Amino acid sequence: MLNFDNFEVLTFDCYGTLIDWESGIWQALQPAFTNHHIATTNDNALELYGELESAAERGEYHEYKIVLRTVLEALGVRLGFAPTPLELQQFSESVKDWPAFPDSARALQALHKKFKLAIISNIDDDLFAFSAQRLQVQFDWIITAQQARSYKPSLNNFHLAFQRMGLSTDRILHVAQSLFHDIVPAKALGLSTVWINRRHDQAGFGATPPAQALPDLEVPDLQTLAAKIGLP
Repeated sequence: MLNFDNFEVLTFDCYGTLIDWESGIWQALQPAFTNHHIATTNDNALELYGELESAAERGEYHEYKIVLRTVLEALGVRLGFAPTPLELQQFSESVKDWPAFPDSARALQALHKKFKLAIISNIDDDLFAFSAQRLQVQFDWIITAQQARSYKPSLNNFHLAFQRMGLSTDRILHVAQSLFHDIVPAKALGLSTVWINRRHDQAGFGATPPAQALPDLEVPDLQTLAAKIGLP
């Protein structure tokens, strides 16, 4: 059992945890799929996205806008269409329109009464600025892939966060939806973890690659975490 009084900072993944990236991705793909008469399911598209995004994030660092363009081009190869320059541009900028989960802002505001809050996210600084407006809370630290020049599950992103915060790992609780990007590397670094299992009522891993990990706590949403801590 976690003793929440032991922690000073909650670090969060953003996309999939606080921002409903699966809904955002699916909606952002619709114009291209419609224009090119592509018939595929939500589950199939998201699983392909998870596979292709992970591949695009390996190796030399590129901004997330470039990753998104690369993913859409690769989706075109897999599904048999060639995205137009306009479709590539629109998809690369679509993060700004991805919605927050309904409980994110309220729960973050409650959690901030007890903890400092940090973001460790696979994103560009300017794209996160749009998402931050939807989350309605002032984060104490924001660590992006653009700043780290790498993408989780790289441990480099976490090490940069530790350097910025200047805290021992036993004072940090990492909260995330993706086992692959977050829970696995966080556990490897000795962090306590909370798995926000947003897909608890759905099959498969959605837009993240499959992974196995043992978080210290699993909850279906962020509001449930706040309630467990006594911050409704």
